[in-house]
Amino acid sequence: MDLENYFKQNPVVALGFSGGVDSSYLLYAGRRYGADIKPYFIKTAFQPQFEYEDALKMASELGADLTVIEHDVLQEPQVTKNSNQRCYFCKTALFSILREQAFQDGYKILIDGTNASDDADDRPGMRALGELSVHSPLRICGLTKENVRRLSKEAGLFTWDKPAYACLATRVPADESITAEKLQMIEQSETWLFDHGFSDFRVRLMGMAARLELKAEQMPRALEMRQAMLSDWGTRFEHVMLDLKPR
Repeated sequence: MDLENYFKQNPVVALGFSGGVDSSYLLYAGRRYGADIKPYFIKTAFQPQFEYEDALKMASELGADLTVIEHDVLQEPQVTKNSNQRCYFCKTALFSILREQAFQDGYKILIDGTNASDDADDRPGMRALGELSVHSPLRICGLTKENVRRLSKEAGLFTWDKPAYACLATRVPADESITAEKLQMIEQSETWLFDHGFSDFRVRLMGMAARLELKAEQMPRALEMRQAMLSDWGTRFEHVMLDLKPR
């Protein structure tokens, strides 16, 4: 099956939309093939501001009516506990909310941007999607991340080369509770990196220290900007460490 046939068989769908590479291409394809595809962005403390802005921008460029649902995910105890099943509980909570809103809006089929490169055996969140009967058209049609990037570039989508960006909760060590304060510290530091021209990075929390993960080619620049970084980050962390193993 290809996406055109998928949308012919499922012409009315609600899309869990993040503004990332996969869901953006899926929104584009759905509209291209004439589907009534309605994007929903669930805004939580786990998404940085730029992801929200990218989602708004992409929906606008594609002429799609984006619905934004705000949810305080930090009120979900099984999520903030941060066990190895955090993603399962988080996906279950968020897509249950999305499904309820979509059903009210007249959309009975939910889809998401999981692609054929995603490993189902290592994704607790994918188990939640299965239990909630969420379709993953990219995966169904055998489209890998590489395929999606190529097709997105051909379609002129600005997301075609956007780095993969896991939610902020992944920066907190497993089994350490997730709080608004920790997420804010991480987001402020990653925003600083973004504003200073870095890309495809992670700031991992280690107690009161930050561990910075960068691509190898960006490490020299980080060292050159060491004093500026410490001046800003020092207000949040006792120590700042550079992981010498590149991302």
